Amino acid sequence: MTTVRRTFLKNAAAASVAAAFPSIHFAQTPAARRNFAPQSGAWRTFDVTTRVDIVKPQGVTKVWLPIPSVNSDYQRSQGNSFSSNGATDLTDDGVDGAKMLYVEFPAGLAQPFVELTSRVQTQGRAIDWAHKTAVREDADTLRYFTRPTKFLPTDGIVRTTAQQAIGNAKTDVEKTRKIYDWIVANTYRDPKVRGCGEGDIKTMLETGNLGGKCADLNALFVGLCRSVGIPARDVYGIRLVPSAFGYKELSGNPASLKGAQHCRSEVFLKGYGWVAMDPADVAKVMRLETASWIKNTTDPVVAPVNKALFGGWEGNWMAYNTAHDIALPNSKLEKLGFFMYPVGENAAGRFDSYTPDDFKYQITAKEI
Repeated sequence: MTTVRRTFLKNAAAASVAAAFPSIHFAQTPAARRNFAPQSGAWRTFDVTTRVDIVKPQGVTKVWLPIPSVNSDYQRSQGNSFSSNGATDLTDDGVDGAKMLYVEFPAGLAQPFVELTSRVQTQGRAIDWAHKTAVREDADTLRYFTRPTKFLPTDGIVRTTAQQAIGNAKTDVEKTRKIYDWIVANTYRDPKVRGCGEGDIKTMLETGNLGGKCADLNALFVGLCRSVGIPARDVYGIRLVPSAFGYKELSGNPASLKGAQHCRSEVFLKGYGWVAMDPADVAKVMRLETASWIKNTTDPVVAPVNKALFGGWEGNWMAYNTAHDIALPNSKLEKLGFFMYPVGENAAGRFDSYTPDDFKYQITAKEI
């Protein structure tokens, strides 16, 4: 089968836009850490490339690659190009608008491969709590982001926990702050959890095991918010480059983004719109940024991160989608809880997306 190449990069001016901003040199050692204070206002452009090679094909093989689907005040998804010796189709999940490249390789094909490059522009986020605006959102959209999902129930122990966390808080901002603080105080980063975790918040609460990674801790934050009527959503993506503030645990290595997938969260607050949140990264800094596990948020390493990630995040990260419970097109296997890793299947079942060396995929980023 001949190689298929299709390009639809929509913004030829992206490179000139990026060139208008000065280059940023990143501090990458713990000694270079400085006050963590992301801001908006400086767009950066990246080409993010994912390549999959099927080393030992067995019969028909199917691959799904996530495509950045978010266009917002912090990200502009500008198009994709791809090549493969399989049959390709640009598609989505049909529910949440999670875009993907689907590739099917016939049995007997020698050296199946696919390579996808997505161009995005990103910038940091920082809410100004002193200034409200008349931000509107569709009522159906807000209801949608208070719904329960398979791993995000909003009743029972989830609602009880949220009500205990918010106490006598009155406004949605106060409630969100209480839930954020509850997550930071009661959960922890567990390095032994595979990948980004599963996000099964009911099991976490019922077992009392509140350790996990970003897809667990931010899912718990989202579920608690939804259970008390605050629209909230997980945002699934990947870190692209080092942190401008010298935090090694909040960085990505653009030459090899293995394990750089990261889930963030947002809440919709009247007067502010969709607001960035990331209590999971506070837990990550507390557990891993220094040689010792930091146990309080007043520590000078943790304090600026804890403050900034309630209402902001750094723009060294790309969002894929906000989708839950995804049914992959042309797959007969179970739904995905979320979609921010390459996924592959053959007659023997689904590949392990958490083992890029065995699945044989690599992700890289290049700043334009």
